[in-house]
Formats: sequence, structure tokens, C-alpha cells
Amino acid sequence: MGLIHPLMGIVGLAGLTIAAGYALLAVIAVLVWQMRRMPKESRSRLPPLTILKPLCGAEPSLYENLRSFCEQDYPEFQIVFGVLDPADAALSVIERLVAEFPSLPIDVVINSQLHGGNRKTSNLINLLVQARHDVLVMADSDARVGPDYLKTVSAPLLDREVGLVTCIFRGIAIPRLWSRLGAMYINEWYMPSVLLARLFGHQGYVSGQTICLRRETLQAIGGLQAIADHLADDHQLGERVRGLGLRIVLSHYLPTVEHHEASFHSLHRHELRWMSTIRILRPRSFRLIFFTFSLPLAALGIVLNAADPVFSTAAWALFEFTVVARLTLYGAYRLRDDRSLLSDLWLVPVRDLLICWVWWRSFFTSRVTWRGREFDVDARGIMHQTP
Repeated sequence: MGLIHPLMGIVGLAGLTIAAGYALLAVIAVLVWQMRRMPKESRSRLPPLTILKPLCGAEPSLYENLRSFCEQDYPEFQIVFGVLDPADAALSVIERLVAEFPSLPIDVVINSQLHGGNRKTSNLINLLVQARHDVLVMADSDARVGPDYLKTVSAPLLDREVGLVTCIFRGIAIPRLWSRLGAMYINEWYMPSVLLARLFGHQGYVSGQTICLRRETLQAIGGLQAIADHLADDHQLGERVRGLGLRIVLSHYLPTVEHHEASFHSLHRHELRWMSTIRILRPRSFRLIFFTFSLPLAALGIVLNAADPVFSTAAWALFEFTVVARLTLYGAYRLRDDRSLLSDLWLVPVRDLLICWVWWRSFFTSRVTWRGREFDVDARGIMHQTP
């Protein structure tokens, strides 16, 4: 028993050191990103492009989101909207936009053909038939952008060594509690993790919120058919593009995504799918994700360190440093918000404990829910719809 308490104190101090170190690095990664220099606008002629918009249902703010893509300050572009179901409620929103922008080339594809387990990718495959241009922008239906979006994300493709352009994004919460927690997941854990990995040289991040590439690049990797069964279709696309020896560029543009989580069940279902996707992509390192939950890890470190007061001064200093760094992450994305900086401060420990719970749950299920349908996902990331 004489060695147990000192050992617990050492383990607690180690946990606190890791928590403080990660929190500091995450803050640095976010600040480096926010202080980046915007690239100069290219004077080269931007090529005509096609926006592919796969839709499923009239989700909240769909009209506003899609309208933002119709208002682009870009020389020549086409939009192709598509649904799998002829009775899809999104069609009424598309009809409204077609009437509102009569001079904009808008095509609508209604095609129920499935090419694999991933219905979104199947929808995109159906849309490609109507794409008139050789530069393609695939963007999720919940993204909202400004008029300079297309110019910003397409410009890097003028460099032939660039194969794909993608974006991180910013979560916007509506007043509901679960929506606010969902936005915090994106802004205060997921995006800082992405930026930190990039700070250390990882270039593999690709998000379905924006994927911009040339048609010839897509054809060279076997087309979207090659990833039609994958849950992490965006990641698979990025891996194949890198396999061609082409670079992936993380654009400086920051789309916004509104979170409309109506309940804990809705929030948990979405985050469990996202966390399960990470587990499939990083099966060996997934257990180490716990070290990115800086506040819970620091709290655990303080509890363990209490067994041996020898390190208490250092332990509390590390704990306080971790709290300050975590609150800095909380505030970093709120500088542009209209709401009070303190409005969701009380949710920080709730958010961090909830993410621990979702991470733990993801070890015990291979089933995900996507757009109201349930799928079992195997170890290769292949989706199989449940009966």
C-alpha cells in the first residue's frame, strides 16, 4: 500500500501534464489558423464550374443555405440539385430557387438509382450526369456561404499539383440547448483537433462540406463509384487523390453550418456516427483520443493526485492552466457571435463530459443512423443497411 498513493500521484500528474499540453497546442493551432494571411486573389481566369448539391428532405434553413450558393460572385457556374425520392420535400425549395434565379443554370435530377450503401454518394453519382463543366464543387445541403465562396475554393486548382480543395467549417447554434451543444462539439473539439493535426503536418483532412476538384481527377481515382459503399466517403476520396501524388489544400474559406438538434437523442445519434467514423478511420489511435478531452482528463488527474499531496502545487497549477486554455477555445469561435460571450459558459463541462460518453459508447456499436436509416458499418468502413 505504501507505493500505491505515490504512484497514483505520479499518474495524476502525468494526466494533468498531457491535458495541459494538449489544451495549449489546440489553442495555438486555432490561433495560428485565425491569424493566417489570406491569399491574394488570383488574376488568372477562373474556369467555369458545376456545383453538385445532393438533397434529402426539407431540413431547417434549407432555402437560406441553398440560396447562398445561388448568389455567388463568379463568372460562370451551374448548380445541379438532386434527390432520390420523387416525393422529397426539398423539391419545393428547389422550385422556389429556380423561379427566383431564372438566369442561373439550375438543373434538377430526380433519380432513385442506388450505386452503393452510401445514399449521398449515390445521389452525387446521379447528379454528375448533368454536370456541364470540368471543375466540380460538391457541398453538403446544410452549408451556408458568402458570395466569394466559389472564387476562394476554386482558385487553388489553378495549380496543377493541387488535386482537391476542402474547408473546415464553423457551427452555428440556434437557441435550443442541444443545438448549442452540437455547435460546441464542432467548434471546440473537432475543428481544433483537425487544425492541430494539420499543424503537425497531417494533410489528409477532407470534409463533405466542401470538396472541389477536377473531373479528370475524379475519373483517375475510379469515380465516385469507388467510394459508394463507404461511410467516410469524403476521407476515402481524399486518400485516393493523395494516392495520385496530388496535394489537398485546406481553403481559407469558412462555411457555416446551423445545428438544429431537437433532442438529446438527435444530438447523440449524430455525434455517435461522427465518432464511429473516426474509430473506423483510426482504429489503432482511437483509444488515445481520450487525451484530447483536456478538461475531464485534468479533473481525473486532480482526483488521482489527491492521493499524494507531494505534487499538489504543480498539479493545481497544471489544472488551472488547462481550464484557462479550454476556456480560450470556448471563446475563440465566439468573437464573431452576437450572443454574450458568457451565455454558454456553464455548458463547457457538460459538453466535455458528453463527448467522453459518446467516445465510450462508440466502442460498443457498429451501427449508425444517417438520415433516418440505420446501417451496420464493418471494419473497412463499408455500410450495410439493416433490415
